[in-house]
Amino acid sequence: IRDGIVIMNNGEFRSVIMVKSINFDLMSPQEREAVEYSYQGFLNSLYFPVQIFIRSQKVDLGPYIDRLVKIRGEHDNMLLAVLMDDYIDYIDALSQQTNIMDKKFYVVVPFSLEANMKSVITSSKGFLGNIKKNIVGEKDQHVTINEADLNKAKDELRNRVQAVLGGLQQCGVQGLPLDTQEL
Repeated sequence: IRDGIVIMNNGEFRSVIMVKSINFDLMSPQEREAVEYSYQGFLNSLYFPVQIFIRSQKVDLGPYIDRLVKIRGEHDNMLLAVLMDDYIDYIDALSQQTNIMDKKFYVVVPFSLEANMKSVITSSKGFLGNIKKNIVGEKDQHVTINEADLNKAKDELRNRVQAVLGGLQQCGVQGLPLDTQEL
């Protein structure tokens, strides 16, 4: 990972955009249709592939409940204490009965240099190639990228990310490219 770009072992480059979701179910039929047409136009305008990645993770409410218990102990108001006890019991029961999930949405934008296409195609032979590597004991190859290629990839990925952000903005979806630390 360098300068907000993921450099893959096969010489390809990736930028990642974190996007917010929209609540499609709360929209009127006209708004839904507008979002669908905007999304269709966005997809048709792309001249490169994108990957949509959704990460679901179970939320641990334990620290939140502990913080509520601490706050409850600091207040002398008896009515507030009773209400907080009921709320803490409700949250605790809810967390034990259901899986509360946090979902994060990402759009992965790829780029590969034409000079590296042969090595990319060779290294992505698929499942059988990976089995051969594991049986024979071949190591994954690491590609060395020179500064000129990296700058070319940065420029092209910046253009692609801006195109994706613009298209998503027309759909009402906000996005933010991830930097090196976030990646």
